[in-house]
Amino acid sequence: MEQTTRKLTARLAAEQVSSRLPSVTAGLARDGELIWSAGRGRVGSERPDADVQYRAGSITKSFVAAAVLQLRDQGRFSLNDRISQFVPTGSSIDVTIGQLLSHTGGLRAETAGPWWERTAGGSFAELTASSLGPAAARFRPDRRYHYSNVGYALLGQLLASQHGKSWHQVVADELLGPLGLTRTTPRPVPPHATGFAVHPHADLLLAEPEHDAGAMGPAGQLWTTVADLARWGAFLAGQRGDLLSKDTLAEMREPAGVDDIPGQPWALGYGLGLQLWNTGGVRLYGHSGSMPGFIGVLLIAEDGTSVIVLANSTVGADLKVAPDLLKILAEAEPAGQPEWSPGQVADDVRAMLGAWYWGPAEFTVSYRDGLLHLTHAKGGPPARFRRAGQTGDWTGLDGYHAGEPLTLVTGGERSVPVLNLGSFIYTRRPYDPAAPVPGGVDPAGWRGSGLPGT
Repeated sequence: MEQTTRKLTARLAAEQVSSRLPSVTAGLARDGELIWSAGRGRVGSERPDADVQYRAGSITKSFVAAAVLQLRDQGRFSLNDRISQFVPTGSSIDVTIGQLLSHTGGLRAETAGPWWERTAGGSFAELTASSLGPAAARFRPDRRYHYSNVGYALLGQLLASQHGKSWHQVVADELLGPLGLTRTTPRPVPPHATGFAVHPHADLLLAEPEHDAGAMGPAGQLWTTVADLARWGAFLAGQRGDLLSKDTLAEMREPAGVDDIPGQPWALGYGLGLQLWNTGGVRLYGHSGSMPGFIGVLLIAEDGTSVIVLANSTVGADLKVAPDLLKILAEAEPAGQPEWSPGQVADDVRAMLGAWYWGPAEFTVSYRDGLLHLTHAKGGPPARFRRAGQTGDWTGLDGYHAGEPLTLVTGGERSVPVLNLGSFIYTRRPYDPAAPVPGGVDPAGWRGSGLPGT
């Protein structure tokens, strides 16, 4: 790890110099534990470490989204419910909670008043009057992904109205406290960095303002540290705490919209409170953030490894340093695989395993990690299925079969077992005449040469 540490620190040092960052701190974590962290530049007279606060900016949105989904999971509302059912927005705001979470509601990106990131915020009533009238709609809901800071102000008000306290107190009570994120706060607590703008043509600094963003706070108010974001990344990866189910965490990182640029493959999407990156086929999730004087990012790889980079500069930091750090770690210190050990497989599950045929196409059903895997003989990613409660039904998780039921059917007029996958019948032999194949099977059966048209 010593050689890897040198490579990681060298990459961070190069970024601090090339981007002229007053300070930058970064960390890599596995299973919620920092395995490397470093800082360059100075905060005051000290080099920053993993406990120095920086403003999180829009990384705040991931906390707000998680708190909203906690309420959804408790049955307080549906993501298809209109935000106006719970928050006084006026008749012109006709978007759902889910659309706000995924930035697909078509609302304006920013407020109608002064630049909210650099001016003290007002009340939600003032925000409603200035920025949530008929002009707030930029697109019809669900037409496209359109990032909306104003939309997250509405979600923060939803948390406040449902809990009877401020959105940041909800986040503190429901998430930060239980997860032990003691250095994530709505206002800076020493030791913390000061936000700076760096002069474009000289090595000079200008201090940026810091304030309470008021009703716009849910869009980017929080301050945090590398150490706290390492624990937060582990939570989002399902490795820490049980405040949200694994299904809900997976739902957060499902693409609900993509930032579509004509002529280019999509590289940035959005789930429910999480940004999604697709770089050369490598998928990452998490969130970036910026406020005047600050920029940062939390990225999480599919294996749960996370990287955090926080800097105190308004512009200039190249966040490509984050995936670079992940790549250095993955190549030098690949994550270990858990040991294999035999397990228990119920009799009804074993009856579903092995070769099956959809018409003439051959598939294999296998069972791993509590899921059924349906794999085409010619390759490709398998379709996965999770058992639906205590019944014999299974529910698809991926692609075309997502949400569709898979059932082992036995008995009836024909005793040959079949798999029914959303009305598609899979049989143990290609077009088994003893099975209830839709449309029946030619009684002449399979034949060789001499058929009409051959």
